[in-house]
Formats: sequence, structure tokens, C-alpha cells
Amino acid sequence: MKKIILILLLIATSIYAGDVARKGTSGAEEVLIPVGARGIATGGAFIANMTGLESLFYNPAGLDVYPQTEAMFSYINYLADINISYFAIGTSLGDFGSLAFDLKSLDFGDIPVTTIEFPDGTGDTYSPSFMTFGLTYSKVLTDRIAIGTNMKLVTENIGNTSATGFAVDAGVQYRFSQELMIGAAVKNIGTNMAYSGDDLNARTPIPGSLPGATTGTYGIVTESFLIPSSFQLSLTYALNFNEQNKLLFAGAYTANNSYEDVANFGLEYGFMNNFFVRGGYNYLVQNQDNSIYGLTFGAGVNYEVGAGVGIVFDYAYRAVQEFANANQIFTIKLTFK
Repeated sequence: MKKIILILLLIATSIYAGDVARKGTSGAEEVLIPVGARGIATGGAFIANMTGLESLFYNPAGLDVYPQTEAMFSYINYLADINISYFAIGTSLGDFGSLAFDLKSLDFGDIPVTTIEFPDGTGDTYSPSFMTFGLTYSKVLTDRIAIGTNMKLVTENIGNTSATGFAVDAGVQYRFSQELMIGAAVKNIGTNMAYSGDDLNARTPIPGSLPGATTGTYGIVTESFLIPSSFQLSLTYALNFNEQNKLLFAGAYTANNSYEDVANFGLEYGFMNNFFVRGGYNYLVQNQDNSIYGLTFGAGVNYEVGAGVGIVFDYAYRAVQEFANANQIFTIKLTFK
């Protein structure tokens, strides 16, 4: 376990610059948008104890902790009329571990096409397509240690212009006891991305050619950009009052390579493992006044239909400072044991 944690710390050290002056130098921001109402409601602090399909984003090591077959759909009313749909499905393969596939898609709506000649719009519209495809493998090594990795393909399309990148997440969870857990995750270690496509081609007269000669076509070369990476370390403590009442406390530290570091805090109260109330907060270590997000809270219901089939409904609310509407997240999960 010590070797695993050391390896993750070394990777994190190599990717982390700790300089907020790098803000704006990375792209593919969609990989940073959290998914799942439970994780968002608890401020993204449950790196050490998040399990099942919701762990794919926070710490892929948690997928195999409770082996089962699951399907999950989450919808986020995000910012500036942007909506996000997330779908994931996973299953246990016995001693081999667990596998899962996930898809995140951003809906920007229809955006008017404007030009120099028609600054108010040409009457046409376009809709960018930003998608992330992920494949996750996780395995419980012992009764205390679980590891996992998530490989993701990131695609962005705007008209006839596109950019593609590849990134990997890796995580570990360690349980000292039923009450105390620690987790670490390295996220979005990947390739650079750059836009290319027909919309970047332009026609211009060829220097030195005769008047009326055929024009030439050249392609505009765009600057490449990094996928934003991070390292997270988390600690969770479970306070079991009795068989019916349980309270989870969690804290995490997120070291970003292109943004301010973030301290994450979250808690969850569970009654009979069927009804849950949650809360969380993210604190920017630097430039706290620039944070647009406030408190998060939510609730969830876990109902067993019968014969090993369960349904989970979670809701989360995240306050937003600079936009008219707050983030609202709805998640539905089906579990088959």
C-alpha cells in the first residue's frame, strides 16, 4: 500500500505546477465537470469511500468494492443554458475484477451563426458536440485495498472543426477499518489536443501570381492545449450510531496543475441505508473571492424492489455565484446483485 501511495504522489508531483498563472492554458474543461448527484452534493470529497458507478469520475478504485451489475443515468442543469447527460454501465467479472463504460455529453443548444457581414446572425445555427467516452477497470486486491483505472477519449466538434485527446485516471482506496478510509486519485494524465478541420482552411491569392490566377488554399495551424490534470488525497470517517443511523465525514485536497488548489468537504447522513441527506463545500486555497460555487446539498433514496434488484434516486443542488441559475443534478441508478 505504501508503494502504491508513493507512486501516485510521485506522479502528482511531476504534473503539478502550483502556479495559478497557468489558468487559461489548458482546455477540455468538460473532463472537470463532476457527475452524479451524490458526489456533487458531498462536495467531491468522497474520494476514499465512493463506490459503484459514481466512483468512475471520483476514484475508479471504488467500482469493484461492492461487486454488482449497475446502470446509471445523470442529468445536470449546468451553466449558461448548458445541459449535461451522463450514462454509465458496469458489471462484476468475478475474480477478474469489474469493468464499466461511461459517456458524458454536453448539450449547448442551437447557437446563431454570425459573420462580419451579418453580426446579428445569418439565420443559420450550429451546435458544438463535446463528448467523453470512458472505460474503467477496478479490482479489490485484499479486504483493505482496491485499485482502479479509467481510460477516456475526449472529443470536441464545432462545425467542421474538431479536436481529440486521450487521458487516464488512476486511483486507490485503503480501508484501515470499517470507520476509517483513505483514498488517492490522479486524474486526466493525457495527450495534448489541437483543433483541425475544413473550417480552418482559407483561400487567398498566391504571392507573385498574375491577376485573375487561381487562388491557393492554406490551413490555419492552431495552438495545442493541455488536458487539465490533478491529484486528490482524501480521508473519510464513518460514525455508526447504531444499525439504523450512520454519518460520514470526508475531507479531500485537490492539487490542480492549471488552477487553484481546492479543499473539499462533505458529509452524509444515512437512515437504515435507505434515506440519505448530504452536504458539501469547496474552498479555493487561493483567490477564494473568485470562486463561483457555494454550498452543495442533496438527498437520496435507495429502495430495494426485490430479488436483488434495487433503484436509487439522488438529487443535488449546487449554488452558483455569477449565474442566474444554480446547478441541479438528478441521478437514477439500477442495481442487480
